[in-house]
Amino acid sequence: MGDYHFVYKDVEGASTQWDDIQRKLGNLPPKAPVFKPDPFTPGEDEGSKSKDKDWIDEKTQDELDDLEDDPDLNDDRFLQEYRKKRMAEMREVAKVVRFGSVIPISGSDFVREVSQAPEDIWVVVLLYKDGYSGCQILLQCLDELATKYPVTKFVKIISTDCIPNYPDCNLPTVLVYHNGALKSNYVGLHSFGRRCTPEGVALTLCQSDPVLNDGRSKKEQSREAVLDGVRKRFLEKVVAQHEDDDGSSSD
Repeated sequence: MGDYHFVYKDVEGASTQWDDIQRKLGNLPPKAPVFKPDPFTPGEDEGSKSKDKDWIDEKTQDELDDLEDDPDLNDDRFLQEYRKKRMAEMREVAKVVRFGSVIPISGSDFVREVSQAPEDIWVVVLLYKDGYSGCQILLQCLDELATKYPVTKFVKIISTDCIPNYPDCNLPTVLVYHNGALKSNYVGLHSFGRRCTPEGVALTLCQSDPVLNDGRSKKEQSREAVLDGVRKRFLEKVVAQHEDDDGSSSD
């Protein structure tokens, strides 16, 4: 009959009294710490999350729009929170002063419409006269910018109604006001580059201050952020024009 040897292995980290004595005497190395795995925490299921205000605030505008059409979403508490959030957003939008066009004013309107404009509203004033081609070109550019940036106030006034005896050779002239103070002025069409375009005018107006505001941000953006937005709009316009040209040439 063969020899059978049994090896008994105790649980990990267990130690005999003899081993403990030997360790005290320094004959054995210190006992290794017992390995303990981190406690298991199951990941949070997106569907199990509580659909409260915090859950709603994490959603983007596009995600919120998609949720409106979700047939599986019938949580009354969620719907109440969602409606509150949408109503709050609508109230915030309603608070924003919007203009959207170049407003004609007279000399007697200037103080009320420009110097006493609402706080933190940028006002772009065009001094012009009918019959001057440069004034008409710049007015067309400002008309487009007024539509794209409805929170910036654009007004136009006949030059001599604003400043008596103002020289016609200085037309068109643009004055930029903020909180009742004149921030910058641009005399002559050449101030906006060799070719006066809406994008060129926008970049010129924002060189020193964040004059243009499209109303998408709740707080006033930095000059750099506004300039980035202007450049982005310009690139989108160029790409769209090239796509239109390619489409017409292929026909």
